[in-house]
Amino acid sequence: MYNNLYDILNNYLNLVFLVFTLTLLLSFLVMALIFTRVSFHHNKVSQIGSISKVMNSNMAPSISIIAPAYNEEATIIENIKSLLSLRYDNYEVIVVNDGSRDGTLDKIMTSFELVKEEGIPAQFPGKRIRGIYKSEDKQLDRLVVIDKVNGGKSDALNAGINYSRNRFVGCIDVDCLLNPDALSHVVRAFYQEPKKKVVAVGSVIRVANSCKISEGVVEQVRLPKNWLAKYQLLEYTRSFLLGRMAWGGIDGLLIISGAFGFFEREVLVEVGGYDTGTVGEDMEVIFKIRRHMTEKKIPYTLSYLPEPLCYTEVPEDAKILINQRDRWSRGNIETLKKHKVMFFNPRYGRLGMLSYPYWFFYEWLAPLLEFFGLFTILAFWYAGLINWQFFVALTLMVYMFAVMFSIYAISWDLYTYRQYTSKRDFFSLVTCALTEPFLFHPLVVYSAVRGNFKKIFKQKSGWGTITRKGFSNS
Repeated sequence: MYNNLYDILNNYLNLVFLVFTLTLLLSFLVMALIFTRVSFHHNKVSQIGSISKVMNSNMAPSISIIAPAYNEEATIIENIKSLLSLRYDNYEVIVVNDGSRDGTLDKIMTSFELVKEEGIPAQFPGKRIRGIYKSEDKQLDRLVVIDKVNGGKSDALNAGINYSRNRFVGCIDVDCLLNPDALSHVVRAFYQEPKKKVVAVGSVIRVANSCKISEGVVEQVRLPKNWLAKYQLLEYTRSFLLGRMAWGGIDGLLIISGAFGFFEREVLVEVGGYDTGTVGEDMEVIFKIRRHMTEKKIPYTLSYLPEPLCYTEVPEDAKILINQRDRWSRGNIETLKKHKVMFFNPRYGRLGMLSYPYWFFYEWLAPLLEFFGLFTILAFWYAGLINWQFFVALTLMVYMFAVMFSIYAISWDLYTYRQYTSKRDFFSLVTCALTEPFLFHPLVVYSAVRGNFKKIFKQKSGWGTITRKGFSNS
């Protein structure tokens, strides 16, 4: 009797893992096909006309770039100078000092000759604004600095949205480096959809580690020297370029990176700005905007750009990386819980029937299944219940598919944007693809499990501290 129960349980678990795995592999294959079609179309459209002639004039749509800053004294001046040097005419830079405890504000005040201005009424609640400053130098009239009591990134972004009166707002990380033509690409994306209102534009995030950087501009793209950074570069190429482009291609995208996201300001105001109660504000605001537009029955879409418009420094220390992914995991849980009404809800179309379920099962649940599946395998091995032929065949299939998926992403990026052109760089990334499942992926899974553990057992945790080397060391 017990043997029969073990056999039934074993066959059932094998079936569940097989179906789960095959569904995941099929979804990745479909993503690759959609991505390829969308990329060809995007490249064709991008070659029509010149963006510089159209956008770089005082007739171009107005944009506010909002950059929260907390304890950034080491790099804040270079970062601001970089934002002020973009090739676009009609924009302003709003730096929000979110209660920094170091010399961030003092360095800005001294370097840019700032003077205090009158405040403005708030449109939604936030921490107290201590002062709003502009430069006496007319050549720096596009720079605004808001000094406020610390309230976190979401609260800082809301303060910038409150101040802005421009049509579009860009919410970025202050330590990111933007392509000089980034704003032109973004604005063109807002106007390329003839039948729907484009409410948000995102972009692929590139890795700046080891790149040659001068005056806040990436002059030469280089492969990171640090192996942990290389694995993240591979991951970013696969998920930001291939994965999110594919979701954007079917208008099912549910996240735009907080490092580089641009929005219709009036839409952000309508939904109440960023949620200050989550550590995944970039994901939550997209869910909120999509629900708002769908429930109002307004034809809309999001645009996602594959061009290298934004570069950021990724963690080179395992502890910092785990803290970062821990926070991402907690943000996922908070957002999925808050917007659970979308789960398999036909009212939200493909978002409710496809995007949300995929995010639930494969972005949130999959790492947990991997983690606890390992213990299940060990228990079955100990009990002598593993079908080794089935297990090895399934594992090899998943491994080979994951490697091919990564190599496809690398090859397409090389073919399209030629970021890493040397044979040495290519083979280094292929080596990362071959070893990632054993050396990097376990860190990601562990981080996700830790984030879930903290959230479920309500351990006190916030953003955490992410120490950066700074671009001056690149």
